[in-house]
Amino acid sequence: MTALLELKGVDKAFSNVRVLQKVDFVIKAGRVVALAGENGAGKSTLMKIITGIYRRDAGTMRYRGSDVQFTSARQSMDAGIAMIHQELNLLQQLTVGENIFLGREPTDRMGRIQWPVIKERSRYWLGQLKQDISPLELIANLSIAQQQMVEIARALSMNAELIIMDEPTDALTDVETKILFDVIGHLREQGKGMVFISHRLGEIFRMCDDVAILRDGAMVHQGPVSEIDEDELIRHMVGRELSQQYPYDGVKPGPVRLKVDGVSAHGVSNVSFTAHAGEVVGFAGLVGAGRTELGKAIFGANPTTAGTIEVDGAATRLRTPRDGVGAGIGYVTEDRKHEGLIQAHGLRSNMSLIGLFRFSGLLGALDKKAEKETITGYIDAFSIKTHGIDAMVSQLSGGNQQKVSIAKSLLAEPRILILDEPTRGVDVGAKREIYNLINELKSQGLCILLMSSDMPELLGISDRILVLSNGRLTGSFSRDEADQESIMRCTVAGLKEATVQ
Repeated sequence: MTALLELKGVDKAFSNVRVLQKVDFVIKAGRVVALAGENGAGKSTLMKIITGIYRRDAGTMRYRGSDVQFTSARQSMDAGIAMIHQELNLLQQLTVGENIFLGREPTDRMGRIQWPVIKERSRYWLGQLKQDISPLELIANLSIAQQQMVEIARALSMNAELIIMDEPTDALTDVETKILFDVIGHLREQGKGMVFISHRLGEIFRMCDDVAILRDGAMVHQGPVSEIDEDELIRHMVGRELSQQYPYDGVKPGPVRLKVDGVSAHGVSNVSFTAHAGEVVGFAGLVGAGRTELGKAIFGANPTTAGTIEVDGAATRLRTPRDGVGAGIGYVTEDRKHEGLIQAHGLRSNMSLIGLFRFSGLLGALDKKAEKETITGYIDAFSIKTHGIDAMVSQLSGGNQQKVSIAKSLLAEPRILILDEPTRGVDVGAKREIYNLINELKSQGLCILLMSSDMPELLGISDRILVLSNGRLTGSFSRDEADQESIMRCTVAGLKEATVQ
């Protein structure tokens, strides 16, 4: 089968740190190749070289039979290469149609933008993904899942020969994921070459023809998916065995730390529950069930309209995130790019942002030495791969950004920690590190609320699981009682109730 794109001996370094070492990589027409590897393995750097964002230091790249050296993303796009980024690259204050055709707007003979054409073509490409989203809707008004589908529609609209998908299913529901897989199958039949980056190993075996594995910047394996199993794939990725995917620590819970009584807010209706010190309470539910809205309401970022919230027996007034931090509540958002981190700032300033009071003297002077020592300790403890304490957050991989986001919340020394999709876009090795961290925090008496769409994750590390559907609490299960079928039954029951009403 024809090699659509072939890299040989590609090197790349930043500040004398080699991130790619003599990488060989082949993408064939009409095949889907999975690119696997831990966060920081070099996947994003390799894709940015292919798409012209970075220049390689050494090696060659052949595309459609010719040697190429793209010096800009525009050059690679014009050559027929499209990339769907993990971190959404949409302009929030523009419409869906404007984003889909940004930089490629159809014009008439006078150079005027043809808005009806943009509207018509946008509807067509969204229709290919079975999305009923208006091309005139602002991106800012869409959910993350809908924004991801707009990103995919934009890539499809380019009619590219090579499509790179970086964690395309992270924000999608099971229904949307199936639609995307059908689209990928159709593109394969058309002879398109595709790179599929995913930390969900099941998707690799379900959708991909070949798999290439990076570890520490080197290509350690490339071949047909049919010739490798999941255990071998993980061994290649991490260089070691992962004996237990979901380590669970059965710490005996302490007293009630959080009491939520009849709380209503945007997307949440009359929710009541308690959570204890040293307990992980998981929250299950489909996209739009109200998990994120509930987490933000408890933190003070989503104003409550009814009900009360108590921390360690004391009533709290949570009108802003500042109130939440003051009450001993930490929150790690699901949207680290727009809500969790300041991409234009360094790792140090991001990580210490909430906990600056720990390093401030009586006159407000910042103890930079103490700040540096504390942050360095978190970098080591979390195994954050970075070029330095002041490296730009935007230069870190998605998984390392997630670790920074979690560390930022911990610096304020919370008693309650809300984790909203904490392992989204994180590789299997880093996931286990986060699970071990959750167990460590739990043993220290933190109360942890885990909002996750990953059912095995919830079942694997939660002490209890509560089910949300249509903003209401529809089920509660102990660890021994919980199973996927029972949880889904509660989810569906909530949806049926909403339909009847």
